[in-house]
Amino acid sequence: MGHETPERESMEFDVVIVGAGPAGLAAAIRFKQLAAEAGEDLSVVVLEKGSEVGAHILSGAVIDPVGLDTLLPGWRDEDSPVKTPVTDDRFLFLGHSGSVRLPNFMMPPLMSNHGNYIVSLGNVCRWLATKAEELGVEIYPGFAAAEVLYGDDGAVIGVATGDMGVARDGHHKDGYMRGMALLGKYVLIAEGVRGSLARMLISRFDLDAGREPPKFGIGLKELWEVAPDKHRPGLVQHSFGWPLDSRTGGGSFLYHLEDNQVAVGFVVHLNYENPWLSPFQEFQRFKHHPAIAETFEGGKRLSYGARAITEGGWQSIPKMSFPGGLIVGCSAGLVNVPRIKGSHNAMLSGMLAAEAIHAALKDGRSNDEIVEFDDTVRNSGIGDDLKKVRNVKPLWSRYGLYGGIMLGGLDMWTNTLGFSLFGTLGHGKPDSATLKPASQCRRIEYPKPDGTLSFDKLSSVFLSNTNHEEDQPIHLKVLDMELQKRSEHDVYAGPSNRYCPAGVYEWIEEGADAPRFQINAQNCVHCKTCDIKDPNRNILWTVPEGGGGPNYPNM
Repeated sequence: MGHETPERESMEFDVVIVGAGPAGLAAAIRFKQLAAEAGEDLSVVVLEKGSEVGAHILSGAVIDPVGLDTLLPGWRDEDSPVKTPVTDDRFLFLGHSGSVRLPNFMMPPLMSNHGNYIVSLGNVCRWLATKAEELGVEIYPGFAAAEVLYGDDGAVIGVATGDMGVARDGHHKDGYMRGMALLGKYVLIAEGVRGSLARMLISRFDLDAGREPPKFGIGLKELWEVAPDKHRPGLVQHSFGWPLDSRTGGGSFLYHLEDNQVAVGFVVHLNYENPWLSPFQEFQRFKHHPAIAETFEGGKRLSYGARAITEGGWQSIPKMSFPGGLIVGCSAGLVNVPRIKGSHNAMLSGMLAAEAIHAALKDGRSNDEIVEFDDTVRNSGIGDDLKKVRNVKPLWSRYGLYGGIMLGGLDMWTNTLGFSLFGTLGHGKPDSATLKPASQCRRIEYPKPDGTLSFDKLSSVFLSNTNHEEDQPIHLKVLDMELQKRSEHDVYAGPSNRYCPAGVYEWIEEGADAPRFQINAQNCVHCKTCDIKDPNRNILWTVPEGGGGPNYPNM
């Protein structure tokens, strides 16, 4: 390279937290609350790869307020972004042109949204960040944690942020800055779904030994401003069925927030088999259903985004402790899939982590393993929440839409009585292993977008305000380009072009070096789907330069 890499500067803290989502911020706040109660001055830093807190947060979101009630009991008396209580809860089954509303009394009690709130989770995180800073937490947005730092004994002692100002070819540009080392007595990993450091730690310390493989979905979301006469503040509508076939898992939602805003979203389980399927196109098609389209007549699309969702639940949660720290929130996979909710468990896990770390520090410990944390989480309300629904995903995967939903519903009902007819079912294959060769599958022809209800990928990515420094190393690493051509292209017909919701991957089929795999990394919305669904696990998602990625305003 012809340049000397300068030494890293380092800073020391009691606790280093990676990720300013609900889990990381709740942990930071709880830790400072405990320190204040004990009259201690303990230092906490939160690193956030987004350009600001909330920039990379994408969620439905209907939140169960149990996390907020535990963390900030007086929050209802404040001016917070949690404004719209759920007033109407509907479940629809969609056919090709009609729909059937399922009666609420058929739904297991845990599926009820009574007492929940419709929010922008990004705005909730921005608000939580102000609470954390008032308590003395240091928050560094625009700093991506790129590397785990280990001590001589192999325990985690901190993280390092990525270098800034590195050109695509690796040379140091004028504004080059070496990444910073942030050292802590304990490190808390709260990066969200498929976090890159969490993935490294799970692999290094074998934290998934004896667990089922993690499972995922991709969630796509748009925020619309609708005509006032179409707006029903507090309405939560979940639907399943069309346009997905009965073998492909997924569902959809419409959430009516304040200010004539409606969040519309679509989830596709990433264990789908047909490589011709495009989750983005299925979402665009869904909005044309008569039961959905009427809401958006005369409306305007404000923003778009996409994010992977953890769906493995109880069986797939890795061991959450490692030497030197803990993994919490969606990095550990604490989403309740049938409820489509994870932020309450993320917050609760962050608080439990803060309590465990605070107790360890009080005992004079540091950089060791808090081995009891796993049992603490599993025996808490989080475990109770996830254990009741543990068979819903495997039943859907095994028996498809109709059988899966009926058996999953039955299992949730019996679990409210404290038992399951099925015990605990396994998930089987990881999502990377479920695609069939393209030659064995029906090619799906999608309608062209009309520019009113349905749109193309690039105009959608534009609305996500995604931006990356143009001249920087590509953060999406193809481990073996020849394998990508031989398998992903030749056998599976290039599904990366379809599962990516942002137009990052293209197979260029003309020219002397055709087919050529092109990566438009500057479009990446950090959803992580490529890291999950590539049939050879040949694409590795790593963090780009800090501050890069989407800038979601109210998602």
